[in-house]
Amino acid sequence: MTFASKITIARICLVPVYVALAFYYGHTVKAGQPDESLRWWALGFFVLAASSDGIDGWVARHFNQCSKFGAYIDPIADKALLLSGVITLSLVDWGAPGWRLPLWFAAIVVLRDCIILGGIKILYVNHREVKIVPHWTGKITTVAQMFAIGWVMLRVTYLRPEIPCLIAAFFTIWSSVAYIRQGQRILRGRPRGGRA
Repeated sequence: MTFASKITIARICLVPVYVALAFYYGHTVKAGQPDESLRWWALGFFVLAASSDGIDGWVARHFNQCSKFGAYIDPIADKALLLSGVITLSLVDWGAPGWRLPLWFAAIVVLRDCIILGGIKILYVNHREVKIVPHWTGKITTVAQMFAIGWVMLRVTYLRPEIPCLIAAFFTIWSSVAYIRQGQRILRGRPRGGRA
């Protein structure tokens, strides 16, 4: 296993630590005695995990450690972190009552990933080579979703969390449509091995 892949696995291991800290902090908020150290620890672990995404990619490219395992595990680690952040912050308050990501936003994020996974399954069943090229809207979606998560965790209170969530939801839906169209183009192409 390459060093880059070990960094990726470490990112996966940081996810449950972040979730536990986030839930414990939410519990202290609910009890009326928020423990701010828990909030900062949760934020720190989330930032550490998120930044490791760029680090493992740099290590893989710079030291020629690109591997099939790394290409497989990296998006899983990314999704584990992002979905954990969105779902956790939609279930617990991180401030005044209601200071959380709205449930409708979490539903949109989860539905998008289900659509993508379902589309990949359809392509596989129809003997199509699954080469989903990352679309620019997908990259913006990731940034917008991370921004919404950060908005809640940093408690930027001059605007409600719904505002960054609306922006992120727009790009999430847009990228869903882009990936559906990409999948449709692949489905119309030739099957693997030239089968009819």
